[in-house]
Amino acid sequence: MEFKVALDVFSGPMDLLLYLVKKHEVDVTEVPIATIAAEFVAHLDVLEELAIDQVGEFVELASVLLEIKARALVPRPEETEEPVDLVREDLVQRLLEYRQYRDAAALLEDRARQWELRFARTPVDEVAARAAPAEVTIGDVHVWDLVGALSRVLAKRERRRPRQIVHDDTPIETHIGRIEELLAGQGRAAFTELFDAGMPRSRVVGIFLAVLELVRRGRVVTRQERLFDEIWLEPAPQRPTGSRDSA
Repeated sequence: MEFKVALDVFSGPMDLLLYLVKKHEVDVTEVPIATIAAEFVAHLDVLEELAIDQVGEFVELASVLLEIKARALVPRPEETEEPVDLVREDLVQRLLEYRQYRDAAALLEDRARQWELRFARTPVDEVAARAAPAEVTIGDVHVWDLVGALSRVLAKRERRRPRQIVHDDTPIETHIGRIEELLAGQGRAAFTELFDAGMPRSRVVGIFLAVLELVRRGRVVTRQERLFDEIWLEPAPQRPTGSRDSA
């Protein structure tokens, strides 16, 4: 079974790169290429498993990062190609421009929400609101935190036993129902608790997509106390009667 995912939560390779830079708490102009490249590729492995539409864009940026890393580690004096510093500076400039546009877009969205609060909603407004996608950041966990957590789950499974090709065609809605039952019974659940050691990769991907869908629908929130700690899934707080639907 082949999964083909087209989700707006994956904003593109520059968004992932900016997330990794912020995670290491360094300035954009001081990107630690060696570390960033390794982590970027780890996230890319998950995106390739998900077969998202824009994975080619991530592969392209990953190749640039790996090229910068390789040429910095093994410099060749006779090299006639563009100097590695220029390639790195160009990448940093692109990242700075992306951050500028993204921050401007976030500011405009925030102002739009503030203006919406000044006027009463019409029935047309409510229909549009129900169709709007969920925020990328849910609780204190970013979508890239979830991708990173899944990459660690997959890596742990690979170390335990050889990879086996087993197809699982369980519908996403079935996984969604099981996750909601688990949360209803326990109150919350660890992200890694959703995956068994002998689970086929296709089922792992299906469960991950179910988590993303529950987050998108606003029925589950995710929490993480510290970086790299366990990610916890919790039922979303009940909304007051008359608020927009979660589906």
